[in-house]
Amino acid sequence: MPTDPRVNIQQGRGWVILAVTFITMILLYGVWYGYSVFLVTLLHEFGWSRSLVSGAFSTFVMVHGLLGPVIGWLLRRFGPRRLIMAGAVLMGFAMFLMAETTQWWHLYVAFGLIAASAMSLAGWIPSVVLVGGWFPDRYGTAIGIMGSGIGVSIFALIPLAQLLIDAFGWRWAYRILAMAVVAWVLPATFCLVRDPPPADRPKAGSPSHLPAKGRGSASEYWTLAGAVRTWHFWGVAGVFFTGNFVTQMLLIHQVVYLVDHGVPVLTAAALGGLAGLVSIAAKIGWGALSDRTTRPLAYSLAFLCVSASIGGLILAGRYPTSLFPYLYAILIGVGYAAMAPLPPAVANDLFAGPGFSMIFSAMYTVGGLGLATGTWIAGWIFDASGSYAGALWLGLLMALLSPLLMWMVAPRRLPNRPERSS
Repeated sequence: MPTDPRVNIQQGRGWVILAVTFITMILLYGVWYGYSVFLVTLLHEFGWSRSLVSGAFSTFVMVHGLLGPVIGWLLRRFGPRRLIMAGAVLMGFAMFLMAETTQWWHLYVAFGLIAASAMSLAGWIPSVVLVGGWFPDRYGTAIGIMGSGIGVSIFALIPLAQLLIDAFGWRWAYRILAMAVVAWVLPATFCLVRDPPPADRPKAGSPSHLPAKGRGSASEYWTLAGAVRTWHFWGVAGVFFTGNFVTQMLLIHQVVYLVDHGVPVLTAAALGGLAGLVSIAAKIGWGALSDRTTRPLAYSLAFLCVSASIGGLILAGRYPTSLFPYLYAILIGVGYAAMAPLPPAVANDLFAGPGFSMIFSAMYTVGGLGLATGTWIAGWIFDASGSYAGALWLGLLMALLSPLLMWMVAPRRLPNRPERSS
């Protein structure tokens, strides 16, 4: 039977939108993960405590997470395309303000509040809704490809940020990154991105382990109020919390940890870039593997790598001139990569439908709290004890708990989804 040309046009447009979003992820998350090298510079220049400087990042991710329900409402009202453009403009403004920091509270306002709001508007939640809406039948793979842009960001922009700091100073480094974000995201999104068309989606309560809610009108799909009354909602939210707690704690504190133990700062930044490079293929691989096997299996294999990376980091600290720092970077890059495609894919498996943006945003809020808690507690433990040892043990506990929650909550079989209507 001949292929409907309208389907081919939609598929082609979906791939263009995925490519644009991939590059947007590279630039936006350079602000997020680049903070690990700016953290070292700010500590040296201002003499602030580690918990104070890492607290700005915790504020950033907490505000970013708490805005999730607001972003979900805005997505329903305006669609992801408009939010991404607004977020790009706000991010440029925030980064220019960050370049003017002279007091600790300047950092908290510019980065912790304004940049966090910009990231919420332009970052992960609207991008998942956008890309997932164009690829409902290859959800894990598409989100994995999109999320691999974050890996490229870690690989390229963390070392680039350090080079910009060395060449121009940290203030101009922020200004240059601000101009790059606005110059790409705003025109590319305006010209090339379109919100996903409506699709014939199954009621997300159809898997046998969730209560059936019927099919038909939009009102019979999952709503946020209905989802939060289920164990599955809180189980997936727990996966977000525990997974973000350990992976983001490691990624944000890894540079300063390695520098503390004798690794040169540029080398430490390059190791962060290596983790990002490894995660590029890993994000695509975990998403594709989960589409072909099960989400829990792929996630468990990934978090074996996260657990092993903690041991690798400890050995890297003891033997800074050995190959252990590189082993750590490879392990955390492979393991952390699963956080991009797999928890959103499980959320979509369970709660797909018109209410998904609100439900996913609420889950992401809980994940943001885990991210904020992990990064702040690591700094607080170091200030209190002079060591990251307690933080690493706590991270290992979270790395073991997260896949256990995934096995408890995720479907063993992927739900069957009808083809998109054209």
